[in-house]
Amino acid sequence: MTPGKKLQGLVAATITPMTPDGQINLSVICKYVDYLVSEQNVKNVFVNGTTGEGLSLNIQERKQLAEEWMRQGKDKLDHVIIHVGALSLPESQELARHAAAIGASGIAAIAPFFFKPTNKDELTAFLQKVASEAPAVPFYYYHIPPLTGVKIRVEELLDGIKERIPTFQGVKFSDTDLLDLAQCINKNEREQFSFLYGVDEQLLSALAIGASGAVGSTYNYLGRKTNLMLQAFAKPDLALARKYQFLTGEFLNFVIKLGFGVAQTKAVMTFVSGIPMGPPRLPLVDASEEFIVKAKAKLDSIVWPDDN
Repeated sequence: MTPGKKLQGLVAATITPMTPDGQINLSVICKYVDYLVSEQNVKNVFVNGTTGEGLSLNIQERKQLAEEWMRQGKDKLDHVIIHVGALSLPESQELARHAAAIGASGIAAIAPFFFKPTNKDELTAFLQKVASEAPAVPFYYYHIPPLTGVKIRVEELLDGIKERIPTFQGVKFSDTDLLDLAQCINKNEREQFSFLYGVDEQLLSALAIGASGAVGSTYNYLGRKTNLMLQAFAKPDLALARKYQFLTGEFLNFVIKLGFGVAQTKAVMTFVSGIPMGPPRLPLVDASEEFIVKAKAKLDSIVWPDDN
């Protein structure tokens, strides 16, 4: 880990490997870390989020996964961010305390989404109660309204948030509302917050308005290609950056039409990396063989700008 280093660049939203009978499979995480670092050039991870089926896991499983990512990531990863959000405040607080105890680089939480906060003050109160259990650990709000249904604008949430949550460090912004993101970035320049975009197929647009980096599932298997897009953007060679974004989009557009979610992400990661990610947990069901054949053929057919 790299304490004090600002979270930026690519962050892989980690998949939770499972055995064929649906138990978490900790044994492959060592290989998974090495694959991310050596093959994808990704050194930051976001554990137990949406891609990791965090809300389908019990507290003990989430703790075991957090511990294993910390153990295997030691001296290899720059940041291990643990998602501690839950519907139950005491559970979320317990996970926050645990993440702090094992030395996590940061913690993140989504808004509760069964009984939902209806305004900024209610949401801030919940997040404050979680963050305060880990008073020395950077805290990130995980904004994902398509799944939570909580549509409180982040621009509004961030107004005065440091006074309520001193450890607040940034946002994982998984929404397509780039106006909201742009206002967040523009109004909080002095704060040095990290704004990490979570819609992989639109990352270049977010970079153009000042996003610090990205958290996403595709960086598990397209991290190296996306890093080349980041390098092109930084040069700046926008024509080259667009080529990478268009090609990522071409693949995602294809698989989204087939039906693409966490189960299918597990299947893609398995055939790209060779590391068995196993099935998802119900109510999600395994990707079909037809999906796997078509997705693999599509990915193999793409000619990237750096291909020789």
